Amino acid sequence: MAAAISLEGGGLAHDLGSAAVTAGVALALLRFFEELARRGVFEQKLTRKLVHVTVGMVFLLFWPLFSSGRYAPFLAAVAPGLNIIRMLLLGLGVVKNEAMVKSMSRSGDYRELLKGPLYYATTITFATSVLWRTSPIAIALICNLCAGDGIADVVGRRLGKEKLPYNTNKSYAGSIAMVVASFLASIGYMHYFHTFGFIEETWYMALGFLMVSVAATLVESHPISTELDDNLTVPLASFLVGSLVF
Repeated sequence: MAAAISLEGGGLAHDLGSAAVTAGVALALLRFFEELARRGVFEQKLTRKLVHVTVGMVFLLFWPLFSSGRYAPFLAAVAPGLNIIRMLLLGLGVVKNEAMVKSMSRSGDYRELLKGPLYYATTITFATSVLWRTSPIAIALICNLCAGDGIADVVGRRLGKEKLPYNTNKSYAGSIAMVVASFLASIGYMHYFHTFGFIEETWYMALGFLMVSVAATLVESHPISTELDDNLTVPLASFLVGSLVF
């Protein structure tokens, strides 16, 4: 696969095409979950978390499509950037889309999109346009936000009988699931980007991903994440700790 994708050059036209493909896949994925929500295939909370886990993780898969040109990260950020605009329009009530609101919000209130979903899209846009694919911090940010935080909620709701002593809204099962999911996802993408020559795969980097995952999980399990929003606190913790260890 690495040999089939041109990493050097490719030009603006190549990156514009890659951005169109990436945005198209992201839109199709959102439409898919929107349809699931409309049909009531899954309960609302599960649908929302499926969106939370898959959109960012799938988006990462398309980063190698882009060239090494200077405009590549900004064109790659078009897809999540458009999602920022969409969250603002929906959250402000300018655009109405009940199915999409249902698939992304906890309560079904469109104003909720101005918090968690907006922070989510902003984090991915930042990781793409500023950090890009040569930075392990970008991997840590997205994997902790998407895989870690998303799986923590799914597992915690089903297996989280034993609650944390400092936060009865969180469980040991959910926190353990977050560390494991975010760490394994980070390791997977470390190897994935290594095959394209973007980063060097090392044990030190793997240890760094573990440290970031543990730190992000501790922050996510703290009551302050409930008060603010874990889509904000988890990326912030991942960025700060990642800046120290990488």
